[in-house]
Amino acid sequence: MAKKIVFTGGGTVGHVTLNLLLMPKFLEDGWQVHYIGDKKGIEYEQIKQSGLAVQFHAVATGKLRRYFSWQNMADVFKVAFGILQSLLILLKVRPQLLFSKGGFVSVPPVIAARLLGIPVFIHESDLSMGLANKIAYKFATTMYTTFEQDRSLTKVKHVGAVTKVKKQEAATPEALAAIQRQFDPKLHTLLFVGGSAGAKVFNDFISQTPELTDSYNIINISGDKNLNVLTKNLYRTDYVTELYQPLLSAADVVITRGGSNTLFELLAMQKLHLIVPLGKEVSRGDQLENAAYFEKKGYARQLDESALNFLNLKKEVAQLLDRKGVYQETMAASKEIKTPEAFYNLLNQDIAARTKGK
Repeated sequence: MAKKIVFTGGGTVGHVTLNLLLMPKFLEDGWQVHYIGDKKGIEYEQIKQSGLAVQFHAVATGKLRRYFSWQNMADVFKVAFGILQSLLILLKVRPQLLFSKGGFVSVPPVIAARLLGIPVFIHESDLSMGLANKIAYKFATTMYTTFEQDRSLTKVKHVGAVTKVKKQEAATPEALAAIQRQFDPKLHTLLFVGGSAGAKVFNDFISQTPELTDSYNIINISGDKNLNVLTKNLYRTDYVTELYQPLLSAADVVITRGGSNTLFELLAMQKLHLIVPLGKEVSRGDQLENAAYFEKKGYARQLDESALNFLNLKKEVAQLLDRKGVYQETMAASKEIKTPEAFYNLLNQDIAARTKGK
């Protein structure tokens, strides 16, 4: 009888990326792989695009809000229905375990798995847990974390960041060469990236600061196809896949938000980066914590969003470039990166220990 695993997680690319790294390895080892998520969510699109032989199961989801909203009452019923759907799916699939990467869609499957006595393994990327994982932790067998956590959390294993990103691309793809022909080789190249959906603050800053392209070559992964353009010293694209790492490699400095997945990709590549994190007025403050951690470690510099202007940007970029060797040596000495293979082996050991005799 084939071994079976159910993955869950979604809402953002960050809540799917690790799953996409792990699922091929389970498939190669003969596991039957299932996924519980939102068919309208990015997880469904990402899995469909991957071409992996994964059976997707859709459930109802409700958004977990930290503020008062009448929608919270309606979403309680959505979550309850999602738990019922997850129970039925898990009873039918009968997996050996469930692995969750977080996001509000993961809460019903995690609760359902615990009710059925199925081991639950979860992963937290940020310095502090998101609301979904705070709930999931109560039902989890083991939580793996990118950052060190409070030692009072007895079910936590610190594993570091899991990424497949390498330091350099072996060759320049033809598509990148075509872009670089529009660039001035005498200027440094800055890449602005704000996560899977882009960042409006970066998009607006580039649109409203024409002097940027007098001083730098600019790459902007915007999330907005209406901004797509390739012209002198400027390349803007809404989304990239195969070209993503080559573009990062081509940049001298990356300006990014404070999402942990992107930050650790840049750390793995030893790429100079300036972090402009989301503030607490529009988030739970996780990006501020991540940015402070990276700056304290000596991996990067950070700039408050309210201070993002041309002069401040030039100052921060110059300081990064002036101390390029120091930053890269510090990043090279980091022990915080784990390959997907290493994490898969650790996860398999824990699965074997937890399911022995079952």
